[in-house]
Amino acid sequence: MSYIDRVVEANRRDLSRFVPLQVAGERVGHVRRETLGMLADWPEVFRVEDRAVTLAAELDRPDAPMELRTIAVDGVMRALHARGVLSGWREERYPVAASRRGEPLMLLERAALPLLGVSGQGVHLNGFVRDGDALQMWVGRRANDKPTWPGLLDQLVAGGQPAGAGLRENLIKECDEEAGIPPEVAGRATATGAITYTYETPGGLRPDVVYTFDLELPPDFVPVNRDGEVDAFFLWPVEQVMERVRETREFKFNCALVVIDFAIRHGLISPEHPEYLALVAGLRAGGPELAT
Repeated sequence: MSYIDRVVEANRRDLSRFVPLQVAGERVGHVRRETLGMLADWPEVFRVEDRAVTLAAELDRPDAPMELRTIAVDGVMRALHARGVLSGWREERYPVAASRRGEPLMLLERAALPLLGVSGQGVHLNGFVRDGDALQMWVGRRANDKPTWPGLLDQLVAGGQPAGAGLRENLIKECDEEAGIPPEVAGRATATGAITYTYETPGGLRPDVVYTFDLELPPDFVPVNRDGEVDAFFLWPVEQVMERVRETREFKFNCALVVIDFAIRHGLISPEHPEYLALVAGLRAGGPELAT
């Protein structure tokens, strides 16, 4: 096993199994062909064809109110949740747009993003401590009752990016809830870039973007989880964290990518590493065909 295995795994998809989802003439997602029949049960909301899925005429007009689309599609997603098609309902709405930072055409429940292949966004924080010339990294273990990826290792802080919140605003909130990091400390986090990937899951497609942040913490800081989503925290030498990423699948798949990115930026994976260029490119491998 190797670092590049983690990157390849996070970008496995077969787009021939999907058709585009378009709203007001803009492509906003991808729907698995096996899902088309389910959406066709709501012709007043979805117009399902072999080559694409669009919204019904009144909803698909460019001047149709965003709220009208949101309510109509939300009703279908709630019905699919009731049928057991969608799990892990959060009551968190995410923007659906023609580009990853564009104006939203509607809002969509977080649990439904993969079903419609809509891009999800999140913020991940690498919390680290300096031990002389060495680095240590805080790692969280996800709670066993989490609806997704229970029990796997994660960044110190990570969360989805819901509609209506700024990236840094959301990060500071997540820092408080997940690790008890005070706002005045969380506010010192450094934005370090973004990672993209497109991952096919049993529930659909995840063309996601993760905005990454670094925060150096004092040696005496001890994280405290407040929202029940983390079972335990560990402060490990960064080499141990990298080994877990490289040799196991103990980290949630996108969290492994964030660790690899951290290691590259801090010179822990050097340009001499045989996978270096493939890793640098692969961390932004969401794919140009899915960049919007």
